[in-house]
Amino acid sequence: MVKTVAPELKNYMDKRLRLELNAKRVVIGVLRGFDAFMNVNLDDAREVLPDGEFRPLRQTVIRGNSIELIEALEPLDA
Repeated sequence: MVKTVAPELKNYMDKRLRLELNAKRVVIGVLRGFDAFMNVNLDDAREVLPDGEFRPLRQTVIRGNSIELIEALEPLDA
């Protein structure tokens, strides 16, 4: 049996994040929740299009296996 360990994302809660996904997609939003598989729930989410425009996604869930990088756009609590 494989034991899953929850990701250390609690310091990122309620912070604006930039997520780089596979297929060179970029999404910006506020982290509202996550689970042990690193699936994340973002609020006020926007996809950054290649020409620099934004496409609103509102509230969305992103599967953890498609996330390549997470960057905090706000200072984290110490």
